[in-house]
Order: sequence, then C-alpha cells, then structure tokens
Amino acid sequence: MLEQRLGYSFQNPKYLETALTHSSYANEVRGAGKSNERLEFLGDSVLGFTVADYLFHHRPNLPEGDLTKLRASLVCEKALCGFSRQLGVGEFLLLSHGEQNSGGSTRPSILADAFEAIIAAIYLDGGMEKARAFVLRFVEPLANSGVKPRSFRDYKTALQEIIQQNPEERLEYVLTGESGPDHDKHFTVEVHLNSNVVGKGGGRSKKEAEQQAAREALELMGY
Repeated sequence: MLEQRLGYSFQNPKYLETALTHSSYANEVRGAGKSNERLEFLGDSVLGFTVADYLFHHRPNLPEGDLTKLRASLVCEKALCGFSRQLGVGEFLLLSHGEQNSGGSTRPSILADAFEAIIAAIYLDGGMEKARAFVLRFVEPLANSGVKPRSFRDYKTALQEIIQQNPEERLEYVLTGESGPDHDKHFTVEVHLNSNVVGKGGGRSKKEAEQQAAREALELMGY
C-alpha cells in the first residue's frame, strides 16, 4: 500500500523496509537488520542536490543568498515531516515498543528522517531520475505556492552565510553526547569554527541540536 502512495514500485523491497526501520526497532528486535540512519544520510544529499538543481534552473533571477534560504525552507524538518504525513509514513514505521507508545510514529524528527531514507531507497533501487521525480512531486508545489514555508529562522544557514565571507574559515558540527532511551533520545552538539568551540546545543534530534548550537554561535557573534 505504501508503494502505491509513493508512486514507485521497488525492485528490491528490502530498501523500503530498511528505510522504515527506526534505530529503536533495530536495537530491540533481534535479526531486524539495519536501521534507516545510513539511508537518511544518503537521502539528505540526494534531496539537497535535487532541490538546489531545481531552484537554480527555475529561479534564474534569485541571488545566491535567496536561493540558499529558499532551499533551506524546502528541506527543513517541518517541510519533510509534512511530506511524510501526506504519505501516511507513520503507519508503516518499524519502531520499538517504547518509541511507539511515546508517539514516535507522529514525531516530526522521525518522520522527516524517514522521508529522507525513502528518497535514498528509491535512489538505490531505481536511480537518480526516479528519486528526483519523487522529491519534486512534493517540493515543486511548495516552491511554487507563493507561500513562505519557513516559519522559523534557519540558524545553520545564517551562520554558514556569515562564515562564507571568510573562505579560509572552517565550520564543523560535532556530536558530543547522546543520552536517554531510544524513544526519548537527547543529543548534544558543538559547532566548531576552525578549532574553537563557538556554540553548543541540544535537542531530540541531531538536526535540532545543530540548529541550537548555531543559534548560540550567532548570539555570541552578535547576530
């Protein structure tokens, strides 16, 4: 049923199964196989490139800064969670009992990560064009809606734009802590400018923690 909603039929269904397997389930159920974390990593890159390529060709008059902000709004956790909810992905997620009982199937970070993992699964199974078509099915209407999809400040993008003014500077996000049970994880992240820690943050997902670290860095820098 999910394949019908995705509009894609997998040659190797294992890719989709892995994309729907949360780390809590993989850790709890013996023989469950790998979680979707590696697919999420790959899907994030496929998504970012696809959206950047689309905006570059369809927004020829937008300057680089505006392109960056628009791309960030289209690939943020809120947008990806919305795409997952359109598909009803939460119904198909493989979660541990604890994660399921605590509402994991509706948690924005889990749904957003699963959407990225599904992108990677389609890419591995059918190639870049299939993955691109899937991504644009969701991104294109939002990009052309005329509605600002961004209801928050993207601290990571703002910080990156500032640092890019000095090409010799190097920005890096480092995961420094991970605590709590699978259904209630807490991550801590530091953002390093060269070898100096310029911000720290925490959250229920790595992306949220990175955003908070970037926010602290911007505050320390006076922005």
